[in-house]
Amino acid sequence: MTSATINGGISFWYASDGTPPPREPLTGDATADVVIVGGGYTGLWTAYYLKQAAPFLRITVLEQKFCGYGASGRNGGWLYNGIAGRDRYATLHGHDAAVRLQKAMNDTVTEVIDTAAKEGIDADVHRGGVLEVARSPAQLARLKAFHAAETAFGENDRVLLGARDTRARVDVADAVGGTWSPHGARIHPAKLVTGLANACERLGVTIHESTPVTAIAPKRAVTPYGTVRAPYVLRCTEGFTASLKGQKRSWLPMNSSMIVTAPLSAATWDSLGWADRATLGDMAHAYMYAQRTADDRIAIGGRGVPYRYGSRTDNDGRTQPATVEALTTLLTSFFPQLTGTPITHAWSGVLGVPRDWCASVTLDRATGLGWAGGYVGSGVATANLAARTLCDLVQQDSGQGGPTALTTLPWVDHRVRRWEPEPLRWLGVQALYAAYREADRRETRTHTPTTTPLARLADRISGRH
Repeated sequence: MTSATINGGISFWYASDGTPPPREPLTGDATADVVIVGGGYTGLWTAYYLKQAAPFLRITVLEQKFCGYGASGRNGGWLYNGIAGRDRYATLHGHDAAVRLQKAMNDTVTEVIDTAAKEGIDADVHRGGVLEVARSPAQLARLKAFHAAETAFGENDRVLLGARDTRARVDVADAVGGTWSPHGARIHPAKLVTGLANACERLGVTIHESTPVTAIAPKRAVTPYGTVRAPYVLRCTEGFTASLKGQKRSWLPMNSSMIVTAPLSAATWDSLGWADRATLGDMAHAYMYAQRTADDRIAIGGRGVPYRYGSRTDNDGRTQPATVEALTTLLTSFFPQLTGTPITHAWSGVLGVPRDWCASVTLDRATGLGWAGGYVGSGVATANLAARTLCDLVQQDSGQGGPTALTTLPWVDHRVRRWEPEPLRWLGVQALYAAYREADRRETRTHTPTTTPLARLADRISGRH
């Protein structure tokens, strides 16, 4: 990292236009039909679909900072069909149920793109699909298994690529294979969440920013400025869930960090390829994710410091210099010709990780409390499906509708045990990612054709697979 690198400032995605003008905080006690805690993708999509379905509903969104302050304004801009926990849902509910969930996710990519267009939200959307690459024999074995699994869950339009065809799409150094799915698009995260908040307000949703919720209970959300009472209280706080009273061990706030280059020249892009602007990932255990931005930069991310003791979250996206250096090294290992390219921005954010790594949606009919999240880093599209599901559950519970294709998906009402208390939680996560990093090093160094036993052990202990 150089002195010219802007570190923090929420994220690069706010660099050009700045953060949106602040909305008024709550000014006292209030009532609503539905109160939503969290002004990110999940909360705003839920408000949007509820207001579309039932315009008469009084819906209030409470956001601790501003809409898009969390992962919704900091993520890698992958709008794709990945969903956390699908294999576990297949085990619990059967293969066909998991196929329905996967197909719903495939459709969700189109739903987000079409809805953004309908609402006039220009989020730099480019539907180039998703390219996952392998750069070692062990990664190639995992990639082929991943490709077969995705095909088995109904993604018949996925394409398996050899080394030459992979590098023809994006010239990734040492690439030995790839798998490409059409169910993905590159987006500008902050433009999407800002446009969505504006769309909600046009529909009549009330949004209060700078209003942290300190406690949630049946029929009320408590803030320092007053209490909002409503028959339904929906928790849409994802990586910030641990800050709520009684939720410290519900979902782990996992950190992910990103850097972005200066705009690259046309000649550089000619050497790199990447003409279809597919989102780019790999099959490493400590995996990376990247996109070619609308202004021709590369934004690339991965795990830096994976977890802060006591489920603490970051301060406005600032990340450690060592993490910036590690991501820069990762960038140049993928693209050696970028050595020396300026890194203009670096930032971090948190995402929600349940103990079994499964995303879920729940509405408790007895209390009116609902929640959605636990996306484990795949939330850009998943949040939309979760929000539509939560909307249908509220409609069903209030007598405005019956069961739908979404309310019967296998992730509905999924329950999971809590994370271990400290210091076990911190020690476990540090050991997990140390094991994954060491497994990646061993696989690269030894060219073993199979996943190392160390990584398989880490998967079993963590509950990740």
